[in-house]
Amino acid sequence: MGGFIQGNPNPTMQSEDSGLRPILIGVVIVGVVVGLLALALRSERPKPVEPPAYSGNLKFSDLKTSAAQNFVGATVSYLDGTVTNAGDKTVTHAVVQITFKDDMGQTAQREELPIHVLRTNGPYDEAVDLTLSPLAPGQSKPFRLTFESISAQWNHEYPELRTTNVSTR
Repeated sequence: MGGFIQGNPNPTMQSEDSGLRPILIGVVIVGVVVGLLALALRSERPKPVEPPAYSGNLKFSDLKTSAAQNFVGATVSYLDGTVTNAGDKTVTHAVVQITFKDDMGQTAQREELPIHVLRTNGPYDEAVDLTLSPLAPGQSKPFRLTFESISAQWNHEYPELRTTNVSTR
């Protein structure tokens, strides 16, 4: 009849089209959000840190591990050894990274600690920082590293020591 109101000749097309549009818009929005999150949270791989130039002159030997209970009953572990300055400068501070491995050779624990040399001032050895007792060229001194706890997964082999910071004069 040619009036103002005309029915849709294909009513199923309109309902399918109107239901598909919000879904497509939702998928696009989710894709954009995921893409933005991936860019924002993307972490750049840290560049390997090269050891300080003088670190090759510090040699560690005669490593020994021990443990003792402190006054509150907790077990404290020690790594003792000898550090030798094979270079031509006096070492006033050094930090080592200690890596304990598990039975599969994977890292069980990693810590960074300053080297403390042992100084005898009486009946007991005292562990002091190298700033108080510097290591002269060609000199060797006993050192001690103290750990409040070591991972139970540690394989009880000597840990790897890598010098990460050295100060000289």
